[in-house]
Amino acid sequence: MGSGLFEQFRRWYEERHEYARAWKARTGGMVAATMCTYTPEEVLIAAGMLPVRVLGAHEPQNVAEPHLFGMFCPFCRDTLAQGLLGRYDYCDGVTLTQSCIQYRQSFHSWREHVPSAWNYYLPMPNEVQSRHARLLHYSEVKKFRRFIEGVIAKPISDAALNGAIAVINENRRLLRQLYDYRKETNPRVTGVEALYASITAQFVDKEEHNRELQRVLDELPGLVNDRAAGVRCITIGAENDDIAFMAMVESLGATIVIDDQCSGTRYFWNEARVQEDPIATIADRYCERPACPTKDYPLHTRFDHVLKLCRDYGASAGFFLQQKFCDPHEGDYPDLKKHLDANGIPTLLLEFDITNALGPFRTRIEAFLETLGEEELF
Repeated sequence: MGSGLFEQFRRWYEERHEYARAWKARTGGMVAATMCTYTPEEVLIAAGMLPVRVLGAHEPQNVAEPHLFGMFCPFCRDTLAQGLLGRYDYCDGVTLTQSCIQYRQSFHSWREHVPSAWNYYLPMPNEVQSRHARLLHYSEVKKFRRFIEGVIAKPISDAALNGAIAVINENRRLLRQLYDYRKETNPRVTGVEALYASITAQFVDKEEHNRELQRVLDELPGLVNDRAAGVRCITIGAENDDIAFMAMVESLGATIVIDDQCSGTRYFWNEARVQEDPIATIADRYCERPACPTKDYPLHTRFDHVLKLCRDYGASAGFFLQQKFCDPHEGDYPDLKKHLDANGIPTLLLEFDITNALGPFRTRIEAFLETLGEEELF
């Protein structure tokens, strides 16, 4: 059911490097490697660039070890390895907006050892709840605009920024519409299909991605709604584009109906509030988006946001997909688990590495789902 409808997204995901190279050859534009979803893509798109989020390859590697501690998170090590191995050699530049300290080290190692014409570190404030945060981030996005203008050797107009804001807002709006189908009793959109759509938005030309999303949304109402959801689950954590894992979970009598991850909802959830000054529009949006743990203090706004996602999408259980050694998410885990437990949402913690052996995961997930089924009998 439905899988053929998402075939283009699947191809984009599996052939992402080929896509970016073809885009560059076709348009003559620059490609910018982005290393966090806090990157203000609007500035890059307004400059005529293609933002491409750096992803790992989920394969063993030994090239990152001289540059990063082995106890840094697997995603940091895997993404750096992709740069060191030349997988992103088509990128003209690389940029990171401040997130966690481990990924900051990945970025510094990348710009030291992976050839590119330019690099830029954008020091976004972590305490976005501070009354000073938006003003500070406004100044940093403004500096980023000036830097990119230097890269392309011409000004980036407000009109170009407003156009980029509009096309990205449309992408966010269409993804939200797609995700609404996951609220159904028998969801017409599975977790795997939704992941293909959300992750490809992070490296495919937005206008092209919007056209494909609209095509899928036009056809979805005609699909027979015949897939039993089973146990409705949420996934919680950092980045996750492990398609094999997601497919395995959904083969065991469950459906992943929603997520709180930067590979999914945290990337696109809120549109930018359009203001007269496009830089204010952009800067405020990234301060207002659903927070990652690195920016969710002193108040934990994220906890009630995750609970609301569970309620809105009917998720009755959750999986914490924990990148091994991920300090921000590990710090959040005990209290967020307690918050979900107190509201009747049982969870299972799974620790991810660069390559995930699905066998042990399968056994634990089967046992977890079986336990949930037994509880429903009493």
